[in-house]
Amino acid sequence: MSVELFNTISNSSVGHYVLFAALLLGVFKLTTLVLNFSAVIFDSFILPPVNFKKYGGGARGNNGKWAVITGASDGIGKEYAFQLAAKGLNIVLVSRTESKLEVVANEIKAKYPTTQTKVVAFDASTDTPANYLTLRHAIEELAVTVLINNVGQSHSIPVPFLETEDKELRDIITINNTATLKITQTVAPIIEATVNKSNKKIKGLILTMGSFGGLLPTPYLATYSGSKAFLQAWSAALAGELKPKGIDVELIISYLVTSNMSKIKRTSATIPNPKQFVGSVLRSVGRRGGAQERYATSTPYWSHALMHFAIESTVGVYSKVANKLNLQMHQQIRTRALKKAARLSQQKKTE
Repeated sequence: MSVELFNTISNSSVGHYVLFAALLLGVFKLTTLVLNFSAVIFDSFILPPVNFKKYGGGARGNNGKWAVITGASDGIGKEYAFQLAAKGLNIVLVSRTESKLEVVANEIKAKYPTTQTKVVAFDASTDTPANYLTLRHAIEELAVTVLINNVGQSHSIPVPFLETEDKELRDIITINNTATLKITQTVAPIIEATVNKSNKKIKGLILTMGSFGGLLPTPYLATYSGSKAFLQAWSAALAGELKPKGIDVELIISYLVTSNMSKIKRTSATIPNPKQFVGSVLRSVGRRGGAQERYATSTPYWSHALMHFAIESTVGVYSKVANKLNLQMHQQIRTRALKKAARLSQQKKTE
């Protein structure tokens, strides 16, 4: 804006109002930014851990409440099981392979002798009514207060959408979306009944695992990205429905965590292990962390929270800049993965 134009506007009565409105808008934006960033800092570093007694923690055994955890045989799901057991909840372990679940159940009993466990073999990739009937029969007599929707699947390597294999595409949608919704339909009524029996002295809790892949549209992970974005809208809508019934619903957003799904073994400032990540989730239930702009959503791990807040406050999660950077990153990951696969294939031929 030239000096002459500025003087013209500022010397007119209308110009005074325009400049004043612009000043107010700038102050409002700056104030909002500072308050939101302060909330991130408080949520991530200052506020004390959430007391899980409000979700039925602390009793264990015959009088204890139960947590249902899907994808519980290893990684993040297994860590949820141990940390919720430590908070005084009995544990229902749900995953595909019963033998692996039995191992986890025995490990929990060895560490927490008064904790009760149940295992439910459940292949989430096969969307059959028998799955949900088996789960319902296993838990219908239990005082369930917590559901962890942890089961999920991504692509084996980044892949252009038009080259995505049909089975991989269908498995991702079935596991991440269909199974998650139907499991919630199965378990949530039992949580509601438990809350009602307690005269709402305790609350229910449903946590669903989201991802930065759903936060930012992610080229070369298009199906996975879409499936996780779907969970964002669904979970927030469900939160509105169930809050009056005494059930808290929250989507948990994470960047990378060391796990079989991510194929990452080394931790760093931005890549925690499952124990660190789950600890941050359970410590800050009900707080938004880096997801200050989203209802019923949390980005709890400190570095993920700062990353989420920085992206949202600058270029924006739906921006062309973020999309292009994501595209370039996943193109590079795909190139490295294909080279590694070719190298391993060549080694097998020479053996």
